[in-house]
Amino acid sequence: MIELRDLELLSALARHRHFAKAAEDCGISQPAFSMRIRNLEDRLGVSIVKRANRFQGLTEEGEMIVRRARRILLDTKALEQEVLAVKGEITGTLVLGVIPTALAFTGRLVRRLHQAHPKIVPRIDSMSSATIQKRLDEGTIDAGVTYGDSIGTDLRSVQPLYEETYVLLVPEHMTSETGPIPWARVAEFPLSMLEPQMQNRRILDRIFAELGLHPQVVAESSGFTASMVMAREGLAATVVPRVLVRALGNLKGTRVLPLIAPEVSKPICLATLTRDPELPTVAALRRVVTSLR
Repeated sequence: MIELRDLELLSALARHRHFAKAAEDCGISQPAFSMRIRNLEDRLGVSIVKRANRFQGLTEEGEMIVRRARRILLDTKALEQEVLAVKGEITGTLVLGVIPTALAFTGRLVRRLHQAHPKIVPRIDSMSSATIQKRLDEGTIDAGVTYGDSIGTDLRSVQPLYEETYVLLVPEHMTSETGPIPWARVAEFPLSMLEPQMQNRRILDRIFAELGLHPQVVAESSGFTASMVMAREGLAATVVPRVLVRALGNLKGTRVLPLIAPEVSKPICLATLTRDPELPTVAALRRVVTSLR
C-alpha cells in the first residue's frame, strides 16, 4: 500500500528538483529520503526519477504520479479540515505565497485572520508572482497574495486587496526635499533595488525605460530589508511600496518622498484555486478579506 508520507516526499522532490533540499524540507536524511523514493518505484514497478550523478527530472510516469499525488494530498488535507469544521472548529496550516512588496499587508491580514480563527496557523512564504501562480496550480500553497494583473483567472478565484503605490526612501544627507518628487529625480540617486527577475523590479525598470531614464543601481537584493537598511545607513536610496513604510513607521536618518510624474499603482489581490468543496481554512481567509472592504 502506498503511504501518504511517500506522496509527500515525492511532491517535495518535484518542487525542489533536488534530493538534498527536498529531504531537508521533509525533515529526514537524504539517504532515508532516497530509499523511500526507490521503494516507491519498486512498489509501483516504474521508474519515477531520471537518475544520473544529480537529479535529472521525473520520467513521464513520474510526472503523472506527482499530479495524482498532489491531488490526493490536497483531498486529504481538505478531508481533515472538513471533519474538524463539522465539529465547529476551523483549524490547520494555511500556506500563503506572498510577493515581497505585500509582506507588510499580509502581516496585518494574518492578524485579522487570527482574531477570527485563532486555531488557523498561517505560514507565509515570500516568492515571486510567477512562482505563486506555479505553486497554486501544483497545490503546494493554499493562497497567494500577488499582482492582480499577473495571475490568470482560469480555475482561480481572485479577490482585490489594495492598490500598490510607491515612495522613495532616501538618506537625509542626500536631499533636503520633503514633498513629492518626479521619477526623473529618482534616477539621480544611487539606488538599491530588488533582483531583475522580481516583478516589482520589472515594474520599476519599465517605468524608467518609458521615461528614457537610466537609474544608478548600486545594489540588488531578493527582499526590501537590505535596501531599507542601506537607506538608513546612508548608502543608497530605494523605491518601496507605501504600505511597507506605513507598517514599519519612519526610519531614522531617512526621508519618505511620494513619487509622481507619473503616479503609478498596481493592483494586489488574493488568489486561490477554485475548488468544490473549498478548504475551510481558505474559505475563512476569503471571508476575512471580504470583511476588509
